[in-house]
Amino acid sequence: MKPTRLAIVLGLLACAVGGVHADPPGLRPLDIGAAAPDFDLPGVDGSNHALKDYADAKALVVVFTCNHCPTAQAYEARLAKLYEDYKPKDVAVVAISPNDPKAVRLDELGYTDLDDSFEHMKIRARDHKYPYPYLYDGESQAVAKAYGCLATPHVFIFDAERKLRYQGRFDDAEVKTPKSHDAIAALDAILAGRDVATPTTRVFGCSTKWSDKQADARKSLETWDAEPVAIEPIDLAGVAKLAKNEGDKYTVVNVWATWCGPCVQELPEFVTMNRMYRGRPFRLVTISLDDVAKKADALATLKAHHVAATNYILNSSDRDAFAEALDPKWPGPVPYTLILAPGGEVVYRKAGGIDPLEVRRAIVAKIGRTY
Repeated sequence: MKPTRLAIVLGLLACAVGGVHADPPGLRPLDIGAAAPDFDLPGVDGSNHALKDYADAKALVVVFTCNHCPTAQAYEARLAKLYEDYKPKDVAVVAISPNDPKAVRLDELGYTDLDDSFEHMKIRARDHKYPYPYLYDGESQAVAKAYGCLATPHVFIFDAERKLRYQGRFDDAEVKTPKSHDAIAALDAILAGRDVATPTTRVFGCSTKWSDKQADARKSLETWDAEPVAIEPIDLAGVAKLAKNEGDKYTVVNVWATWCGPCVQELPEFVTMNRMYRGRPFRLVTISLDDVAKKADALATLKAHHVAATNYILNSSDRDAFAEALDPKWPGPVPYTLILAPGGEVVYRKAGGIDPLEVRRAIVAKIGRTY
């Protein structure tokens, strides 16, 4: 889906939302010529990685990046190619996630299926086959502070003596064809023994999520928890109209009931998705199969789980007609989950309990990972 101007603005705001929180006092990127600060950090491969481990490399590329940032995601393939192209030239590449995952609001995860936790770093590195080490600095953020990480991604390139020769962006284009291959040009100059023509460039990406932003992340949860929750009856004609999914949003439809334990158990997962993606072309709809006379019970359950979405209770006892109106391929059991594309095409369906990561991936695959 092509992003609208509003979506682009919202995405940029999501990345920069930490702007209301100042960087740590005195934070600034390393000066050109400065020695590489030491590090010893856990990697997704189960081992710790230290600066000394790369002592024999002719150059060292340190890239601060993360899971959730759309800009960081856009550079994954280019970083992997740099690693493969320059490994034969004895260049080492290390990626470090600087973010405190507890400092990231859910609405900052609108372009991703994963957060910035160490466990999710392992998943992303595995699924995207990262060839380079991916290290976690989110616990203390000491390494990010020592290097002066301003955003993700932020590139630092050191020569054989581990003196900084370049810091800044990878190149000048996130999703278009780059015109200025800044990091590669700097690396080529270092290997050739030349001065780097442009040793410093501006950094574009998502602000580093420092730990002092945890309070803001917690406050956002409290604000969302206080949102009103309502439920309305829906008849078969309304269900048929819902299935057409008129408009420009991808719609997750979750069919559930209070008497269905797995249904109630997974409601928090849908709440999380709604908070992640509702700033994008996305909406969440729930349909309760409880008897309409028990509307109050269904509403109480929704309120207990803070399901501030479009919530319905089926005003019909004809389950076959309901299935035909919503999705003729539904075999009948609940919970049942659909993702409807604009126009009504079913792009995902699951009878029974969901795999939350699978659903998030299906959503992001449609609404897009970049601006």
